[in-house]
Amino acid sequence: MAGPHDDGHYAPGIRLTPEESHMKRSIALIAVLAMLVAACAAEEGGGGGDVSCEKEDLTLVQEGVLTIGTDEPSFPPWFDFEGGPETGTGFESAVAYAVASELGFTEDEVTWVVVPFNNAFAPGEKDFDFDINQVSISEEREEAVDFSDGYYDVNQALLGFSDSEIASATSIEELKAYRLGAQVGTTSLDFITDVIQPDTEPLVYDTNADAKAAFDAGQLDGLVLDLPTAFFVSSVEIEGSTVIAQFPSAGESEQFGMVFEEGNPLRDCVNEALANVDLEAIQQEWLSDVVEAPIIETN
Repeated sequence: MAGPHDDGHYAPGIRLTPEESHMKRSIALIAVLAMLVAACAAEEGGGGGDVSCEKEDLTLVQEGVLTIGTDEPSFPPWFDFEGGPETGTGFESAVAYAVASELGFTEDEVTWVVVPFNNAFAPGEKDFDFDINQVSISEEREEAVDFSDGYYDVNQALLGFSDSEIASATSIEELKAYRLGAQVGTTSLDFITDVIQPDTEPLVYDTNADAKAAFDAGQLDGLVLDLPTAFFVSSVEIEGSTVIAQFPSAGESEQFGMVFEEGNPLRDCVNEALANVDLEAIQQEWLSDVVEAPIIETN
């Protein structure tokens, strides 16, 4: 009885029965479907299969220790200014330790390293497992690093002195005439240049501490910060200052995300842990003093 050659094709001139022809088509279809399923699985899993999130399988810069980066000094309401991030005090510190706990780390298995703000999302190898430091997720930054899912929705805010002319501004157009400033590399600075588009170039500072000092010294009419930071500065740090306005995002909401070295599989495990963290409760505990500020629409 004739059969297939070694190359998988039937010899010319041999007629197949209807049953054989149907079987051949079925086998071919099954093979194609199997290849499609395998391709989709590889694409969804990044080509390397599922990532194990067991503590002993995590990809870490230091075995058995979760290394978290943030800037120094670290400020409320995100961290404890005097005690530092190790205290678990402040919104981001509390989120970090909650994620660490979900991953199986005790507090004494967590260590913190100093990472200047703009270094966190610069290209290259990292000396941290993840960084948490009010870093907004953006397409530009995602070209160099990976981000976790967002853990906080951000509104930008304008800080000014309550007895100044800028305090009466109620529109983006009215803000254009004033001297505005922000920290370099931040979405606050992007907001000034891209949305407010002031008549004069904004003043740019290496750190938020420098920006606040310049504002306090009268070098700026207004300082742009994220909303919780602006409220803390006005209520605790700079006497006479007030949150003049907040600016809701015109499109997709701006979010803070944890930063990872590009391609680090730990990101998937942190996202899994983050999904089990009660972010609303942590926000209520540490950001509940953020009251309503006047809203200036951006569109």
